[in-house]
Amino acid sequence: MARPVMLKLTRIVAGALIAVALLLGVFAVMLLRRPAPAPVASVKQTVFPVVVATRVLPAGKPIGADALRVQPLPINPNGAFADPSLVAGRVPAADIGADSPVLEEQLSSGLAERIEPGERAVAVRVEESNAVGNRLRPGNFVDVFFTLKRDGNMGSGGEIERTQARLLMSKVRVLAFGNATAAGDTSGDPNGMVRTAVLAVPVADVDRLTLAESSGRLVFALRNPKDAEIIDAAAFAPLPAVLKTSTRAGDAAPSGDLTRAAAGVSLDALSGGAGNAAPRTPAAPHAAPPVTRVVNHAGSAGGVIEVIRGGRAETVAR
Repeated sequence: MARPVMLKLTRIVAGALIAVALLLGVFAVMLLRRPAPAPVASVKQTVFPVVVATRVLPAGKPIGADALRVQPLPINPNGAFADPSLVAGRVPAADIGADSPVLEEQLSSGLAERIEPGERAVAVRVEESNAVGNRLRPGNFVDVFFTLKRDGNMGSGGEIERTQARLLMSKVRVLAFGNATAAGDTSGDPNGMVRTAVLAVPVADVDRLTLAESSGRLVFALRNPKDAEIIDAAAFAPLPAVLKTSTRAGDAAPSGDLTRAAAGVSLDALSGGAGNAAPRTPAAPHAAPPVTRVVNHAGSAGGVIEVIRGGRAETVAR
């Protein structure tokens, strides 16, 4: 009796398996008839316009507009530029390779960018009393006066013959004053103890400025930037140099500002000595006192004495 039961269970299990197989087959047919899903669209990549160099940009030379191009990049580097006009004309602090992004940190900046060709940034000592009461600000223009006091030891080879005050340079641009700069903080020294001012000075005048500062006292006079009047250099004879320049046969005499600055200027020349002082009006010669003579005319009637003063004669009785 056990055998028929087992046979019956076997048949039931086999039927169930056959039914499952049929269901799986139908499901497979349905999957094959279903259309294939459309491919997933790729995500669009974000790009950034970045200024890159078309060739090697050497350090110390201004960048030409033809050496730049805008290239789309998948990243936007820190300090990159999107407009070539913001880069053209600036100077790299180090070489920039071809096809490399041009970054702000690779370009020279600060005071050097605000100095015109032929100028130098010079720091001089200042005090509140000679810097418009500490009211100078970067970007102002000043006239630089200086004072020199007569050296009391003229007999021992002193250089200054007369105490004097003169205008040294006109319309000089202030680049920085104390802690204030045109590109940064403009509050000045928080303690009000300003000690330096940085001026944009023509290279040919650096000698005179440094000599006047070390030997005398500088005074800054604030001026309106619209005032265009400046010193007429042609009205003065050139100051004699400390060093003599020489030229080879056929060469023109050196006249560049750097050459004149290298030749230097002495304190004697700066103060007006060495034949450079303003001509003095000669004093009128003192008239000699009249000579008085007394002539005794012997034998004259009544005893007459003639008194001669200069060219005038007087006769008096004894």
